[in-house]
Amino acid sequence: MGLFKRRTVGKPGEWYYCLEHGVVEEGPECPAKNRFGPYATREEASHAMETARERNLEWETDPRWHDAPKRGDDDAPR
Repeated sequence: MGLFKRRTVGKPGEWYYCLEHGVVEEGPECPAKNRFGPYATREEASHAMETARERNLEWETDPRWHDAPKRGDDDAPR
């Protein structure tokens, strides 16, 4: 018996968004590399791509995640 079992049947109430097929599925039907989730509801899973876009935009515009030049660094050699 292997150490890791591939879970083929999801738990009731676990919802995923399949990136390959573009559909919401209950339980992990597709490989993990092709899905977002788990989500608590089918509705949340159906908005997975929108949620991802919003989070990406927040990250891209968050000044804490970008190295801003410090004062006096403009003259520093590169």
